[in-house]
Amino acid sequence: MQANRGRDTRPELALRRALHSRGLRYYVNRRPEKTIRRTADIVFPRARVAVFVDGCFWHGCPEHHTVAKANARFWADKVTHNRVRDLETNELLRGRGWNVLRIWEHVPVDVAVNAVLSALGARFRS
Repeated sequence: MQANRGRDTRPELALRRALHSRGLRYYVNRRPEKTIRRTADIVFPRARVAVFVDGCFWHGCPEHHTVAKANARFWADKVTHNRVRDLETNELLRGRGWNVLRIWEHVPVDVAVNAVLSALGARFRS
């Protein structure tokens, strides 16, 4: 499992490239709030938008999650814990005025970009 990346995954890089090509600037792998020990994949601090690109296996995608063949109980517990932590992170950040986007790795890049643009537009209008 050491070969699995915690950052700079293919879906994350594709989304970052697409956002950058549209002229957007952002922080990568940064805590939205210094006091909350959670790191977002992409952060727009002025707009208060935090984007998490979640892997289907690691975060239990309802469409694509597969059950591990080896050490199944361990991985099931791990994914359950990740889901709980994701919900807690969403609540913590939203409670502090952040717009939290969770984008599955299988979502097409153009759909993900539109979701981010929509979130940014909503924050800039208000």
